[in-house]
Amino acid sequence: MENKAVKPQTGTGVVRSPGKAAPARSQLDPARWVDAAIDVLAKDGIAGLRVELLAKRCGVTKGSFYWHFKDRQALLDAVLERWREGRIRDIEKTTSVQPGQERQQLHYAIEVYGASRNRKGMSIELAVRDWARHDARAAAVVEAVDLYRLECTRRLFVSSGMDDAEARSRSLLLYGCVFGLSLMHFSRFETNPGDLKKRIAEHIVAD
Repeated sequence: MENKAVKPQTGTGVVRSPGKAAPARSQLDPARWVDAAIDVLAKDGIAGLRVELLAKRCGVTKGSFYWHFKDRQALLDAVLERWREGRIRDIEKTTSVQPGQERQQLHYAIEVYGASRNRKGMSIELAVRDWARHDARAAAVVEAVDLYRLECTRRLFVSSGMDDAEARSRSLLLYGCVFGLSLMHFSRFETNPGDLKKRIAEHIVAD
C-alpha cells in the first residue's frame, strides 16, 4: 500500500521517503521500470500496463513500484517522456541542416525512415500512436513529435532553395511516404523495392 506521507518530487512522478534507507539493490530503479513498461507496451499495448502485472513480470512487489512512482499515471508519463526524448534525438540526428548538403540530408532522412524497421521499434511506435487515440496526454506528445519532424525537414527544404509553402508540402509528403511504406507489404508489387524507393526519393526531393 502506498505510504500517504510520501510526497512526489516537484515536476516528477518519482517519490522518495526522507526517513527511509535506500531501497535494496534487488529493487528496480525508475529507468528499469520504464524499460519494462515499454516492453509490455510494445507487446500488449497500453491496456497491458498495469502495476500489479508489471511487478509480477519483473519479479518484484508492488511496493517496489511505489517507492519510485507516485502512481500508474506517473509511470505512463515517464514512458511518454522516454519515447519523446528518443524520437527527438533521432530526428535531430537524421535531419540536421548542413549548409550545401541539404538535398543529400533529405535523401538520407528518406533512406533512414524508409528502411525496414526492427519489429520492436515498429511495435512501440504503433502502440504509442494507438494509445494517443484514447489519451489526451499521449496525443499531445505524439503531435509534438510529429510537428517537430515536419518542421525539421521543412527547414531542410527551405535551406535547399524552396519557398515555405512548397517546403511544407514536401515535408508532409516525405513522412507520409516513408511511414506508409513502413506499414505496407509491397515486395511483390516491385521486383526491385530498393530502386523503387530511390525513384520515390528523387520525386520528393527534386526541384
